[in-house]
Amino acid sequence: MSTPSRRVLLVTHQSRRDAQELAAAVATRLLSSGIGVCAPAEDLVGTALSEVEGVGAVDGPSEDLDCELVCVLGGDGTILRGAELSRGSGAPLLGVNLGHVGFLAEAEKEDLDATVERICARDYTVEERTTLEVRARSNGELLFTSWALNEVSVEKASRERMLELTVEIDGRPLSTWGCDGVVVATPTGSTAYAFSAGGPVVWPDVEALLLVPISAHALFARSVVVGPQSHLAVQLLAHSDASAVLWCDGRRAVTLPPGAQVEVERSGQPVRLARLSSGAFTDRLVQKFDLPVHGWRGSARQRLAEEDGSR
Repeated sequence: MSTPSRRVLLVTHQSRRDAQELAAAVATRLLSSGIGVCAPAEDLVGTALSEVEGVGAVDGPSEDLDCELVCVLGGDGTILRGAELSRGSGAPLLGVNLGHVGFLAEAEKEDLDATVERICARDYTVEERTTLEVRARSNGELLFTSWALNEVSVEKASRERMLELTVEIDGRPLSTWGCDGVVVATPTGSTAYAFSAGGPVVWPDVEALLLVPISAHALFARSVVVGPQSHLAVQLLAHSDASAVLWCDGRRAVTLPPGAQVEVERSGQPVRLARLSSGAFTDRLVQKFDLPVHGWRGSARQRLAEEDGSR
């Protein structure tokens, strides 16, 4: 039996039986079209997908992942898991939303059949999204390195103690805060944790980084938007006895001792997302947040053109 020249990685919400059954149906459809299918090894233990003959296993994140696409069935958390598994491979991610908001997803569960047809036909475009590189140091020693698509957050480890930290931008101090933490986000992550912390919504094609304090006790505790080449750092004050936790996309974490420093900058390795439509980001905001738009009478530009034409 010949090896398929095309292959898709299927990543599924691990605790949802309906997602696993849908993954099995998608795998069957792709395999019948001559497209190879693989899945993370942990997704093939006692699931419906494991019963589909011909599905291969992938062990952990791999830059050598030989797939043309990563198809994710789940919510934004599952899509972030897919991004982690395919990091460095260049394979774009296409998310099918089975969750609630699903900002990163490109299709909904009801459109799954049409989505599979588009995958088979390679009928999609690909856009790149900014990611972050992060390093944490203590006493000059490297504690942790990682990356994030949505955000890097430094948060207090215990409810009763407030963090004391200084934020630095491009080698210069911005402010010292007593706070619950700080979020450094990409435009993609502006609708995730940073949004919940009171940060602005930033269009995904804007080249920028966001810094959003969490419950800061200070007169100046505003979100800051900086250029894509800026270098951001968070310094935990050494005299504080409050410990902190550094999170990357809410998935990868390390405990930080007092005096630790976290450095965040734009990564040279973006995440690639597969797009099925060229719809405006405004429409996505309206749909995902169920925003009221009643009373809208059409595009202002269109109305001006119609008025000019009637004169």
